[in-house]
Amino acid sequence: LAAGFTKVDEDFFDELEETLIMGDVGANVTMRIMDELRDRVRHAGITEPSEVIGQLREIITGLMGEESPLDLSTKPSVVLVIGVNGVGKTTTIGKMAAYLRGEGKQVLLAAADTFRAAAAEQLAVWADRAGAELIRHEEGSDPASVVFDAIHAGKSRGADVIICDTAGRLHNKKNLMDELSKIARVISRELPDAAVEVLLVLDATTGQNAISQARSFQEAAGITGIVLTKLDGTAKGGAVIGIREELGVPVKFIGVGEGIDDLRPFVPAEFAAALFEGQEL
Repeated sequence: LAAGFTKVDEDFFDELEETLIMGDVGANVTMRIMDELRDRVRHAGITEPSEVIGQLREIITGLMGEESPLDLSTKPSVVLVIGVNGVGKTTTIGKMAAYLRGEGKQVLLAAADTFRAAAAEQLAVWADRAGAELIRHEEGSDPASVVFDAIHAGKSRGADVIICDTAGRLHNKKNLMDELSKIARVISRELPDAAVEVLLVLDATTGQNAISQARSFQEAAGITGIVLTKLDGTAKGGAVIGIREELGVPVKFIGVGEGIDDLRPFVPAEFAAALFEGQEL
């Protein structure tokens, strides 16, 4: 874009605005970014398109905030993983277990998605690959009871982290809210002082739909962080900016491939560099 323009004019700003929107940043956030960018350009008297892009990078880096690692300050800590079916939730849990095992932590998985056929079997495969233990019940059983048993198993076995899978039914929000509330009550009753993370898994390739999903789950569950999957495919990446700016929820991890080691902590500065310099995450 910068190479295609010789001066900073309305055509340049219009093209830049369209580029951000097409990159899944979202209309509202794009307008806020453009307003600040125009102010900066006017006050600094910038006339070179490349300098404008430099200012844009600074703005987006600032919007992303600081790195926000998982709070695993208690033993055990609990990570509740939520999200609609198909976003890579179970796969993400397996990768997260492997990541935490690599940090020397003892990890226990709770197969609390008891409604999706073969969900527990899929999680069992990932638990085996990651070297984590697994607590599961029969298909169709009460998810909160699985979490209850996982907490007691985790305490007795000295687990550092308990990661709980959950059902991904967003079409009936009341059922989802009731189910997640019940699980939350079990956690707070059985581990009243535990550090608890509620991570929403989103598919980056769905663009603006990811932001609407995040809003719905924020209302239902009170999210503490986002895991953005499939950033290795056709995702444009701008959804990260929109989610961070509109919901104020930090991105904790990103998925950049299918391998067990392809879940990485989200580093805002690295993201901004990849966005503007064409580097791989």
